[in-house]
Amino acid sequence: MGISLRPNGMISSAQALRYLERRQEVVSNNLANASTDGFKGERTFGRLLAGSVPAIDTQTDLRAGTLRPTGAPLDIALGGEGFLVLDGPEGERLTRGGAFRLDDMHRVVNANGMPLLGEGGPIMVDSEIARSAFEKTHNGTATGESMVQLDRAGTVMVNGNVVGSLRVESVPPGTLLEHVGGGLFLPPAGLTPMAADERDVRQGFLEDSNVTPVSALVEMISVQRAYANVQKVMTTLDAARGTTVTDIGRPV
Repeated sequence: MGISLRPNGMISSAQALRYLERRQEVVSNNLANASTDGFKGERTFGRLLAGSVPAIDTQTDLRAGTLRPTGAPLDIALGGEGFLVLDGPEGERLTRGGAFRLDDMHRVVNANGMPLLGEGGPIMVDSEIARSAFEKTHNGTATGESMVQLDRAGTVMVNGNVVGSLRVESVPPGTLLEHVGGGLFLPPAGLTPMAADERDVRQGFLEDSNVTPVSALVEMISVQRAYANVQKVMTTLDAARGTTVTDIGRPV
């Protein structure tokens, strides 16, 4: 016959502290990424396990951030839903866009050198097309980057020549996306390409984080106060236990 352990005040308080510590980690990460382009905040919610043990779960807030115009030809964002796809050392990663550039192999890459993927592989800016267009300007100001044009469906053109089409993927409703840093996500099962008429690729824009710094700061203060209150409860319980041992339990 098993033994049922009923949680006492100290055990419940310790579990509450662990719950609040995890919540603080999530809020701190949100606040630290409030200025990270395309970052999606984590939202926390609590639930009670058997024996009134508090547990915490997190879910990615997929609401779109504000689109900020930059005018840079390789700044790319998405209006509405969807994700772009990057090729990383550990496999594909999802992103909501960002500030891209051309690397030495004429690939469109992010700040960490991860190639932006099109439907046929990495998006390449043909050096011959770019050089030809550069020579036609006669003013020495054109660059390969400045000759890249994207339409709303994600078609990539250089000097009017189509060089590829961006992969824009949709995530099944209710999917829990896992952050992997830098505003990137692990691709979940069930990704499906978005139809061309449903895409809203924005060239010359960046998407702001959907974390509001003031709200995150208020939540952090709330968590810190709750943590301090639980610590006071533990101190009170410990004092009461000491009184029980030293006074009530003393032989008359």
